[in-house]
Amino acid sequence: MKEHQGELSLSTIAMPADANANGDIFGGWVMAQMDMAGSIPAKMAVRDRIVTVAVDKMKFLKPVKVGDRVVCYTRVLRTGTTSITIEVDVYAERLTESKEVKVTEGQFTYVSIDERGRPKRIANFI
Repeated sequence: MKEHQGELSLSTIAMPADANANGDIFGGWVMAQMDMAGSIPAKMAVRDRIVTVAVDKMKFLKPVKVGDRVVCYTRVLRTGTTSITIEVDVYAERLTESKEVKVTEGQFTYVSIDERGRPKRIANFI
């Protein structure tokens, strides 16, 4: 297994219900996993309600196959007054082949919000 930048935030198995007619996993499913993975370090850093406001630099590099273990690594790129941007790298462990390949990368921006859904200053913002 190779060294990854960032922290392991999410790991799951791609299932047949997540596949398209060609047997590859839908990009939208991968993107949803990335959003969940990115929200974990964002929530831990902000310690308040957050919402996804942007997905930037999304790049699908290789397909994910049914049965692959999908692993998301994350790292904080920047923190603003109300927002935080997380880089998410996704790897597929091809369990039948005992190899791992980078399949997707992207950046997700989350905003801290108040109870009315308006942007709120991040409490630990310096």
